[in-house]
Amino acid sequence: MKNSTILHEISPDQLASSFEGLRNQLTELRQSFEPKKPTEYLTRNEVAEMLKCDLSTIHNWTKKGKLIPYGIGNRVYYRRDQVESSLRPFGKSQEAENE
Repeated sequence: MKNSTILHEISPDQLASSFEGLRNQLTELRQSFEPKKPTEYLTRNEVAEMLKCDLSTIHNWTKKGKLIPYGIGNRVYYRRDQVESSLRPFGKSQEAENE
């Protein structure tokens, strides 16, 4: 025996609206269940290589608070997303911030 659903007193527009609402709910559900990208940590050497600068520059930027260090024991790490977000554009907007 087949399962069936009979719709009474519903217009095609109402049915389409119901399906659109269902589609939106499924999209939200899919986004919340997508696997999250793990946080990537870089060593001081990797950050220096990434930014093409010396380790002393990384040390100075850390002391000035431009880079945020994380550590375990004697090891120092930096979050890739924070390193990338610490980069600032040059130009007129940069000059306006400094004034």
